[in-house]
Amino acid sequence: MTRREAREHCFKMLFCQDFYPAEEKEEQLVRYFEAPLEDETNKDGVDVVLHEVTAEDADKKYLEERVEKIMSYIPEIDEAINGVAEGWKTGRMGKVELTILRLAVFELKHDAEIPDKVAINEAVELAKKFGGDDAPAFVNGILAKLV
Repeated sequence: MTRREAREHCFKMLFCQDFYPAEEKEEQLVRYFEAPLEDETNKDGVDVVLHEVTAEDADKKYLEERVEKIMSYIPEIDEAINGVAEGWKTGRMGKVELTILRLAVFELKHDAEIPDKVAINEAVELAKKFGGDDAPAFVNGILAKLV
């Protein structure tokens, strides 16, 4: 699994967590890997896979542990985001953008293996793929203020 694929899976797993009560979060992490293949036909008539989890057991364990670690930092991460987001507290942000920001801030502050530029670039790419039209600029702006 590439780093980009792992990051995308982490994003999806984190995104799902906001929709379940605390007592179900661990179960939902495990269920993520049992989700069926999801695809669609794009505007050009080409079938595109939206969601497919083909991960080795070691990758699954890595993803679960990483997401749990990120979740443990969410109060600290949200405080950092709120500190730089003028007029956009985390409670008002779209869930997609907030999840991307949480993942990126974790990478910026707690993952020494990922250079800041890479974390920001990858967050913007996730925003392009999963967010609305303004998401990439919004995510880039918040992260630029943090760095």
